[in-house]
Amino acid sequence: MSARYGAHDVPPPQPAQPDDAELVQGMARGDAAALGQLYDRHVAVMVALAARILGRSAEVEDLVHEVFLETWRRAADYDAERASVRGWLLLRTRSRALDLKKSARLSRQVANGEAAWLEQLSAPGADPALGAERGQLQRALLTLTEQQRQILLLGYFEGRSSGEIAQLLAIPLGTVKSRVATALAQLRAALAPR
Repeated sequence: MSARYGAHDVPPPQPAQPDDAELVQGMARGDAAALGQLYDRHVAVMVALAARILGRSAEVEDLVHEVFLETWRRAADYDAERASVRGWLLLRTRSRALDLKKSARLSRQVANGEAAWLEQLSAPGADPALGAERGQLQRALLTLTEQQRQILLLGYFEGRSSGEIAQLLAIPLGTVKSRVATALAQLRAALAPR
């Protein structure tokens, strides 16, 4: 006997789909399928938001992937009283996209500023009495790595704190401090009287 439904018969109920908060709870317990479902539900809007901020497709996909990885790692921290899951995901996407955009802009500014900074050290209109020291300093600065020069430029010539530099370059504070220490040691050695 086959099961047929008449006009008044109701098909069997489908299993209820978990809501977003339940999926995040599943992720906190290590349920990878929950992450997959959350991804399927929200990836399109996250990509659209990141693309609107960044405008570069390769970076957009990487950024959204990173947001989902972060969401996976931080699922236990989600608080439904503070935001919906969608809001939580979009806020993380927006924050990461703005950070990435700011760091890309900063890198271009530092690269452009670095050339001007090094050029000023040997500008023809500069004090002629300082010409020898200026040339020696320029040569010493060119022995540093790009990362070391970038940190010195931000710290000593733009007056930024180590914490600000770490945030702007998206690197650990300890890395900033070690690069500064290494760069200054190299400059001292290069500028020491022979």
